[in-house]
Amino acid sequence: MTADFQDINPNHLAAILYRPEDDVDGLLVDFAGALLRDGERIGGIVQRNLKDETGRSNGMHVIDLMTGGEISICQPLGSGATACKLDPAGLAEASLAVSRAIAGDVALIIVNKFSKQEAAGHGLRDELAEAIIAGGPVLTAVPEKCLDAWKDFTGDRGTTLLCAPRVVEEWWREVSLRRAGAQAAMQATAPDPSSTTFRSSHPTT
Repeated sequence: MTADFQDINPNHLAAILYRPEDDVDGLLVDFAGALLRDGERIGGIVQRNLKDETGRSNGMHVIDLMTGGEISICQPLGSGATACKLDPAGLAEASLAVSRAIAGDVALIIVNKFSKQEAAGHGLRDELAEAIIAGGPVLTAVPEKCLDAWKDFTGDRGTTLLCAPRVVEEWWREVSLRRAGAQAAMQATAPDPSSTTFRSSHPTT
């Protein structure tokens, strides 16, 4: 667990809990695409799984949501292989994409997964922690088998979502409304610079 997570707004952290048969990557790609089309300023990465002409998996890309660039994160293991090895260079690029989103103060950061690599202390675990600590809304996906590791990582903070588009959309709608309300309240209570009265430091006679 990261101690700083005690200070976060738990409503801002959401993890989609998914099973092997769920297409969580497709869900996140579609969700992020809809937000971008609506003009939302979001960042981070979503994953696109590649298939060959027979429909078998043959690679993985992640999409940098701030630039639209595709990053290969998979090294094929050769002809006939049904899996791939994570590419360190690709992971480094994906890490930079998340870091840029944090520095860019975007409305939402998406990190495609907290899976076995992150559970073991590798992958994008550190970048995900930095995104959470930054305090803005963060969305990721967690396989059922890694739920306990996720709870250990977050100190059981945050929200768990069903792997369904309407559930994710409703979470984002509520977060957006709360943030808009909080910003409006801050603006309403902020002093108006134009109405500030300046007093002379010199005594009057």
